[in-house]
Amino acid sequence: MSSNADATMTTCPPPAMGQLITLLSIDGGGIRGLIPSTILACLESKLQELDGPDARIADYFDVIAGTSTGALVATMLAAPDENKRPLFAAKEINKFYLDNGPKIFPQRSNGLLTPVAKFFGAVMGPKYDGKFLQDKIKNLTNNVNIADTVTNIIVPTFDIKALQPVLFNTYEAKNEPLKNAHLSDICISTSAAPTYFPAHYFKTYDPLGKIPEREYNLVDGGVAANNPTMAAMSMITKEVLRRDPDFTLGKPADYRNYLIISIGTGSTKEAEMYTAPDCAKWGLLQWLHNGSFTPIIDMFSHASADMVDIHAAVLFKALRVEKNYLRIQDDSLSGNIASVDIATKENMEALIDIGDNLLKKKVARVNVDTGKYEFVDGEGTNEEALTRFAKKLSEERKLRMRQSTLGYH
Repeated sequence: MSSNADATMTTCPPPAMGQLITLLSIDGGGIRGLIPSTILACLESKLQELDGPDARIADYFDVIAGTSTGALVATMLAAPDENKRPLFAAKEINKFYLDNGPKIFPQRSNGLLTPVAKFFGAVMGPKYDGKFLQDKIKNLTNNVNIADTVTNIIVPTFDIKALQPVLFNTYEAKNEPLKNAHLSDICISTSAAPTYFPAHYFKTYDPLGKIPEREYNLVDGGVAANNPTMAAMSMITKEVLRRDPDFTLGKPADYRNYLIISIGTGSTKEAEMYTAPDCAKWGLLQWLHNGSFTPIIDMFSHASADMVDIHAAVLFKALRVEKNYLRIQDDSLSGNIASVDIATKENMEALIDIGDNLLKKKVARVNVDTGKYEFVDGEGTNEEALTRFAKKLSEERKLRMRQSTLGYH
């Protein structure tokens, strides 16, 4: 551990003063957010071994992208406290889930309910009213806007009135007041999973603008991008174009300069939960409700996340910088741990164990043909990969700080 660590860990200078563009991406997945938060605690500990105990993940990433529960994690990592430092250390996020998960997803005792009562309970409105989650997020973010985060964040949502994705991000929020929403509204919106939580409505205002206000009618960002990696890469490119329309700087537009960690919340591929003969008999209601699962939502969220991973894996392989892209995901979930909302103590501890076990597993990449993850020879475990990434992140930050001190642009 560094003995001369900077206690304040000032904000990292921009990519123009270094060699890399650094991106952290966190999938959606409800209570399964315990998996990535466990992995992020490991990453931050590696950074602290290099740069001292005050090091925080937000000090090293140009962008933290998160969808749904991933957005909540991103917010805790990047929202400012009273000293304009990250609100949470990564190691504190699991405690947040353990303390609040059972209140966000209160477990109902359905043992005495008839099948008809269970059925109507499942289809007559959202499963949860979302009030505790909304109040908790509002208290957590304390009316902070997305333009004021410690580092840039990107959060996908979906506007059901306009039928289009809305990508809230720090870049645009600093220049367009109508996109500078409260973090609380953004987090509530991206977490509003259909059938689980109610859709969220709010307005933003610009008294000096030609359009003084804008309304949003939003649901879960997983509808658009459950894995926000490519959405974040596109938004970074858009920002580069805004600042440098002719790409005269060049470097930020080249994906070979990207260093990306993308963390999933687990999937059920190996469990093979659904088959065509079973689904062939289903009508609308069975697609929406099957035990404690919502098959249609599970399928499109996993499909969208996997398509992003496939695209990113192929892109980085084609550019011959495969090791610059690390995807950490478990596709062997089954039973209660595969649910997004079973927040019992037993289940939450099992999810933390999955995160711990993922760290011990070998680095894996998706097989484009089968969609399954296959171990990669010669790259060690995920924890060893995070150690290598931590070293690169630390070196990049130090390079930028030196360049900034020397006044290079």
